[in-house]
Amino acid sequence: MLRKRAVVVLLLVGLLSPVGWAFLRESRTAPHMTTATKKFLKKLDKKQRAIAQMPYNTPQRVDWHFIPKDERKGLQIKYMNQKQRTAAHALLKTALSQIGYDATKKIMHLEALIHALEGGKGSNIRDEERYYFTIFGKPGADNRWGLSFEGHHLSLNFVIQGNEVISSTPQFFAANPGVVKNENALGIEIGTRVLAGEELIAFQLVRSLDSDQQALAIIAEKAPREIRAAGEAQPPSEPPAGLPVAQMNQEQHNILRELLSAYLEKMPSDIATERTSAIEKAGFDQIHFAWAGSKEEGIGHYYRVQGPTFLIEFVNTQPDSAGNPVNHIHCVWRDMSGDFAIPIDKT
Repeated sequence: MLRKRAVVVLLLVGLLSPVGWAFLRESRTAPHMTTATKKFLKKLDKKQRAIAQMPYNTPQRVDWHFIPKDERKGLQIKYMNQKQRTAAHALLKTALSQIGYDATKKIMHLEALIHALEGGKGSNIRDEERYYFTIFGKPGADNRWGLSFEGHHLSLNFVIQGNEVISSTPQFFAANPGVVKNENALGIEIGTRVLAGEELIAFQLVRSLDSDQQALAIIAEKAPREIRAAGEAQPPSEPPAGLPVAQMNQEQHNILRELLSAYLEKMPSDIATERTSAIEKAGFDQIHFAWAGSKEEGIGHYYRVQGPTFLIEFVNTQPDSAGNPVNHIHCVWRDMSGDFAIPIDKT
């Protein structure tokens, strides 16, 4: 885990050696995902496989969301035996870094805490086993195929072509509570914070801005309730808003790179490499940082980081399930050239 975190930081500050780049080029995620997916599918019976595997071109491939739902596409973990669950988690590990996989498991476990804090209301929805695997198409080196792992507060979507992951968005993580503030019987410690970097580093950045910079960066006094285009197949098309990176100082550049790292480090190193390379090629100075709402915790806040190749949105305005105000995080990384490996027509 430490090695992967260090790799992401080195990527972002441009210090990775040619030897390091060679290592990352050789460490390809796609072949490992393909192998793990085949093993997972072989563990399923005929009925399960019919639920878990769909045609690549089905409209359900781009039907994503993170809200609690009665039904979702794919095969639910709850209905897998132990060998199938082991294979499913082995697949998920190939699609994420160790940091990303650990965060995913913690977010799933928070469902049990939500269930407890809500006194059992909505018990059929608040369930840490209510997460779904869906394979789109036929996994193989000669095919284009997709993977979705989704449930409440998680939506992870991938498209693989041969030996490349050609799309890894939308990448959505959320946390309720954002910070665990209540004693509980599950043994989750008070102060547990699954998405700490995504929130705390952003506070550090906005507080580092001088008055002129804040005049550009702050786009609204009140934070919106939700991220834009939630559940839509493509990211918002609006141009970037807020403060251009070109008008930040070096210290602020470094903080912004740390913020990007909080999202990038959840992906395998080769995917993080490719995203970082695209950001640098398009121009780091082309990124904009926008903020809305309070610059203090406990009051609604929102930010957006947008460059030519990517969009991050983060919002924390809702109370948690125990009623603690502004303690419910939603955040997403999207591809401005098109999510789900579907190019956006910009003509």
